[in-house]
Amino acid sequence: MTAGLPAEPGTQQEDEPGLDSGEALGLTPARLTLTFGFGPDLFTLNGKDRYGLAARRPAALVDLPAFNGDQLVAGQCGGALCVQACADDPQVAFHAVRQLSRLAYGTATLKWVQTGFSTAPRSKGTPRNLMGFKDGTMNPTGHEMDAVVWAGADAGWMQNGSYMVARRIRIALEHWDRMKVGFQEQTFGRHKASGAPLGGTREFDTPNFNATDSDGNYVIPQTAHARLGAAALNDGAQILRRSYGYNNGADFTAERWPPWTQGIEFESGLFFQAYQKDPRNGFIKIFDKMSKFDALNQFTTHVGSAVFACPPGAQPGSYIGAPLFAA
Repeated sequence: MTAGLPAEPGTQQEDEPGLDSGEALGLTPARLTLTFGFGPDLFTLNGKDRYGLAARRPAALVDLPAFNGDQLVAGQCGGALCVQACADDPQVAFHAVRQLSRLAYGTATLKWVQTGFSTAPRSKGTPRNLMGFKDGTMNPTGHEMDAVVWAGADAGWMQNGSYMVARRIRIALEHWDRMKVGFQEQTFGRHKASGAPLGGTREFDTPNFNATDSDGNYVIPQTAHARLGAAALNDGAQILRRSYGYNNGADFTAERWPPWTQGIEFESGLFFQAYQKDPRNGFIKIFDKMSKFDALNQFTTHVGSAVFACPPGAQPGSYIGAPLFAA
């Protein structure tokens, strides 16, 4: 499918089910990529070894702890297998997931699905989230990937893979949109238009977390998202962010903060993904503090959560996860 071919090879017969559902016929591959991950439920479920793999569960594939403010919905959490399809054409991406689900009938069932979108500006710069701010400015650069993202030689079958933490974060957009831009910038710790840290002028300026104003207040507030997530203030803990906006239509909601309005609002937010070589030293360490002190928490609610071990790509003639299953 990543090459623009049908899901199954062969000649279609009219008296047989389709080898492919057909909605991608005539479309380009649209740079389709597929990422696969193995969740804790693949190894054990309800304390039982499901497929004889329990002893091969990586130490880094930990169950995420309960974080302050979590309002997780069971049907939107966890899972044994993860498939992420990304493409420039959403129909191509959905087609890929649909075909894999179709081929798995009778063996695997869907637990949850989330669609998302992300559009970088023409300059190919940092994309923006639904709150209007640039998202991913402090991502590790190419030479930092081995130290931050890829599991090392001591990771066994996960060597050269990465651990994905996925969080579905509902955002009270109507509440956020009523805030003054200056307040929004204080909340993020960055300028909205440029993405520069407060006190800076360019997006990639190094934030000065010690700078104070004439009243002695920190220029980048102590509760600012940028401060709480900074590697320099988290003992070097860092993640690779891959964030997507989502819109699931509208839903009834009651605000958690004044003015405590109730009614039909967008069921929209951020489908957040963090990649790292070990969640214990990445997302968990960073978000434990963020969940308690981040000023963004008054606008966001974490409703979905999962963690997956994403093995490296398949070698020629092999398949994803072969070192795990062949051992």
